[in-house]
Amino acid sequence: MRVIPAIDLKGGRCVRLYQGDFDRETCYSNDPLEVARRFSLMGFDHLHVVDLDGALSGEQRHRDIVSRIVDETPFSLQIGGGIRSRDAVAEWLDAGATRCVIGSLAVTQPQTVVEWLREFGGGRLVLALDVRTEEDAPPVLATHGWTTTSSLTLWDCVDAYAGAGLKHVLCTDIGRDGALAGPNLTLYRQFLRRYPQIELQASGGVRHRADLESLRHLGCAAAITGRALLDGRISGEDVSLFLQNA
Repeated sequence: MRVIPAIDLKGGRCVRLYQGDFDRETCYSNDPLEVARRFSLMGFDHLHVVDLDGALSGEQRHRDIVSRIVDETPFSLQIGGGIRSRDAVAEWLDAGATRCVIGSLAVTQPQTVVEWLREFGGGRLVLALDVRTEEDAPPVLATHGWTTTSSLTLWDCVDAYAGAGLKHVLCTDIGRDGALAGPNLTLYRQFLRRYPQIELQASGGVRHRADLESLRHLGCAAAITGRALLDGRISGEDVSLFLQNA
């Protein structure tokens, strides 16, 4: 399993939100490029970057910062937040991004995203499917920076991409994101049983190396972690040991 550090951009800064609430943010740095370089020194080779302002508005606001990260760090980078046109996907892939992350549009305009999957290939796109969960109920999707709750379930959405070449899904349990509550292992176990052919990126709630081990044991292809790294709850030594055992 690959561990992918996350940098969330808001107002030019590296921040983390609590459960997706734009009014409950913690700023970790005014220099996201320096944070990216720090992650590189820890041994990571992939990076996940989200333009939070773009996710909310539909227009990317941090192109210069992301372009510098692409140009000045060695990461395989996946970029999301506000990517809502075919041209935006093509521009980022041409600029050196490894994958583009498609969020709200994957829920609201699946046929459009199916066309992109067929054009660019399943290896170049990640569907970011963010869910709210309740006990004994299917996970329900949220869109537009987590401000809108859809009537669709996670399963409805993924089923709509059957036969379209979908390879990567990033699934976030919003209630656990930024809360250090532990990942939703039940949700991810259900996902992997339903869709063993999809490479699942688990996101939300990672607290420490033991959580990463649990996600690896489940069979997740990748785990996204932000706050635990930024807070130092996952140390450089933890990262080194995990990568050695990967």
